[in-house]
Amino acid sequence: MKISIGTKIQDGPWGGGNLFAVNLRNHLNSKGYDVVFDLEDDDIDIILMTEPRKTSESSAYTHKECLEYKKFVKKDTAIIHRINECDERKGTNFVNKYIIYTNQIADQTVFVSNWLKDLYIEQGLKNSNLNVILGGADDSIFNSSNFNPYNGKEKIRIVTHHWGANWNKGFEVYQKLDEMIFQPQWKEVIEFTYIGNLPNKFSFKNSTYIEPLSGDDLAKELKKNNLYITASLNEPSGNHHIEGALCGLPVLYINSGGTPEYCKGYGLNFDIDSLEQKIHEFKKHYKSYNKKMKSYPHKSKKMCEEYEKLFHITLEQKRKIKKINGSNIEKKFYFFKKKWL
Repeated sequence: MKISIGTKIQDGPWGGGNLFAVNLRNHLNSKGYDVVFDLEDDDIDIILMTEPRKTSESSAYTHKECLEYKKFVKKDTAIIHRINECDERKGTNFVNKYIIYTNQIADQTVFVSNWLKDLYIEQGLKNSNLNVILGGADDSIFNSSNFNPYNGKEKIRIVTHHWGANWNKGFEVYQKLDEMIFQPQWKEVIEFTYIGNLPNKFSFKNSTYIEPLSGDDLAKELKKNNLYITASLNEPSGNHHIEGALCGLPVLYINSGGTPEYCKGYGLNFDIDSLEQKIHEFKKHYKSYNKKMKSYPHKSKKMCEEYEKLFHITLEQKRKIKKINGSNIEKKFYFFKKKWL
């Protein structure tokens, strides 16, 4: 089976979509599948469309190119559309309509949370073959080895990390944490570390700021802390809190978007008004929350196996339909067009 993943993989710290493509590629390669990131070959069985917007740095190809490939090169190629974005996340007003439009070409659709699936159905997505596959992180990197839980005596060290710098990533809450540290009743109780990019003209006054990290460097830094916090609003899934949880940190998570689907049972939900109360609760019952982290399930292997299974199911469905392959003339025209037009 040959699979094309529609992502331009970036080196170093990047967003969760980039990590998804890396983890899926590694898994599929380990199982002997042929993985490419373009539409240059004429024998692609599965096209995984991850970012159809040509303006995105991570987009390897658009929905139009997927459709042309299926029309002119290999009619029995299956197109699977992974959706992990929405207007609600960044306060835009054009993303959802565009994604619904491009989704019309998909044989199967995968959402990264039930929350996101329901949102798109409510806004008019009509595709009947809808799936939810929750994300996961690489537990060979993000694991609890060398993690030291909170001992109940020192300050509780709180951490978060984000590649995106949009205000909705939770900066209202992170700013409040930063202000709390300066207050006498909190000064000797908490520390806060932020890893990643910041909004323009925003800076922390009382917290530790670290520029974006990835891989082993990120895992090592996360494990220096006791408690992970995510205040990201309308997050379809998020990779950050998964990485923190796999490192052994219980999660203080805001009840918004798809985040509760990943964090429920592995920490406490909060809103900005209950933040202080929930930190006190964590301090009081930390050991019981920490024990639960050993069973945190969202690992990349589980996620990738679900995609692998979906690929096989989709191809089997396609084989039940009479296939009519494109002519050699059509194929030659397609590759001529890609090279010269």
